[in-house]
Amino acid sequence: MKYLFTIIFCAGFFAAQSQTKADSIQLVRQTVNLYDLDFTDAEADSMLESITDFYQLYKGLHRTLPANNIPYPFAFKPAPAGMKIATKKEKIAWNIPLRTELPANKNELAFYSLPQLASLIVNKKISSVDLTKFFIARLKKWDDTLECVITLTEELALKQATQADLELKQGIYRGPLHGIPYGLKDLFAVKGYKTTWGSTPYKDQVVDIDSYVYEQLKKAGAVLCAKLSLGALAYNNKWFDGETKNPWNLRQGSSGSSAGSAAATVAGLLPFAIGTETLGSIVSPSARCGATGLRPTFGTVSRYGAMVLCWSLDKIGPICRSAEDAAIVYAFIHGTDGNDPSAIRHTFNYTGKVDWTKLRIAYPENYFKRLKADAPEWKVLETYRSLGANIKAVNFPDSAMYPVNLVSIILNAESAAAFDELTRTNRDDLVERQDKDFWPNSFRAARTIPAVEYINANRYRYNLCKSMNDFMKKYDVLIVPSFAGRQLSMTNLTGNPVVCMPIGFNQNGSPVSITLVGNLYDEATILAAAKAFQDKTEHHKKHPLLFKD
Repeated sequence: MKYLFTIIFCAGFFAAQSQTKADSIQLVRQTVNLYDLDFTDAEADSMLESITDFYQLYKGLHRTLPANNIPYPFAFKPAPAGMKIATKKEKIAWNIPLRTELPANKNELAFYSLPQLASLIVNKKISSVDLTKFFIARLKKWDDTLECVITLTEELALKQATQADLELKQGIYRGPLHGIPYGLKDLFAVKGYKTTWGSTPYKDQVVDIDSYVYEQLKKAGAVLCAKLSLGALAYNNKWFDGETKNPWNLRQGSSGSSAGSAAATVAGLLPFAIGTETLGSIVSPSARCGATGLRPTFGTVSRYGAMVLCWSLDKIGPICRSAEDAAIVYAFIHGTDGNDPSAIRHTFNYTGKVDWTKLRIAYPENYFKRLKADAPEWKVLETYRSLGANIKAVNFPDSAMYPVNLVSIILNAESAAAFDELTRTNRDDLVERQDKDFWPNSFRAARTIPAVEYINANRYRYNLCKSMNDFMKKYDVLIVPSFAGRQLSMTNLTGNPVVCMPIGFNQNGSPVSITLVGNLYDEATILAAAKAFQDKTEHHKKHPLLFKD
């Protein structure tokens, strides 16, 4: 079995003079055992010529390796066959306060909501330039503490802020993000700036395009102040120059991989930031840091100009301090430029209102019963009931719906393909971590995943998507403990949208979160439900004391 990982793909397998035909047959039989197959000697013998031919084809493919940004043309679509996606667009009336005043203590600006900041900007109580300088100063002051900034885009920010102020003087107002500072996870390309992907092999990389998300936010008048940290190649919170910290507990990492986006937002270094998720990278740092993160339906935001980890799982969403803020940001970034084969146009008709007589809301009793009686998650249900919600206890099918860890096969196979060049040039030796659980080894091990198994895993995924849709269409909102059971893996595979929001603190003083799961393309409902909870409570308004100065 020691030959399993090298047999078929090794150049000397058939060329070596010492290799007898009988040896080759036995090695082939041993290899297919890895895939739960058992071939006879005669069957293995008949394969030898084809295997040799395949090997020559592989060598031909490897003469020119595709870059990370070359699309995978077989686009994943989470919607089951026949599902109609709404196309009628309605204008969103944002609730911008008429009168918002500058605080006596200017540091309080750090935690103003987007509507509050928008009110200050549009009523000319503060200029975008002054607001931008304020947040840049906070980024400079606290970056050494949090290690959340990879590149400060100060020159660009002041240029964009100056333009925002000029337009406002000319009577041009682009909406509630006009003149508002923000940060981008540093896997989004911005012309003239490094896009490091958080990892040593790419720390000097400049991708000479503007990503779709950056373009959309620029059109909205938002001001890019920083490219924020991510765990190396979108894994956890350790990057080539540090480990991003949790603002509530500096002895703890902020989780990943949208580490800097969550930490900077919660600490009030920026009003909002953009993150990505493949398998928890919005939910996990939002939960750890006490942010409100929206992971939208797969394919609702074009990923053009963003690092690819997994074509069929990568998603883009805002990390904010409130659901209302997340709704505002999402309204401006959702959609496509036609450059992402998986991205579609869909409507986001957000009202921020909930009709409790019509909202179908449920919670998985099989998850909640594992919680302690005084767990904050139970109080979430009480709050919703006090608002008028009729909450149904249900059994979430979990392992019955998802008996096999499909995501491991799909994620590892696609990520190994996305970083084929890194592996084949041995530059993977430069990646920050080299332990067995990190990307370099995962990329190597993924070479043993056959195309047949990858394809069949996606066929099982199709059934999972159908089953999840059949379950969810009975409800509008499912209230779920953020990391309970297999729902995080399942909803990432099915592409369902979720909102993760803070609901209190545990005995150690660390934030606790809850997740609202919604139906495909229905971000509006779960965001409205999250807003209703936050309008009733104060959890999202709690800020780490250290960063209030």
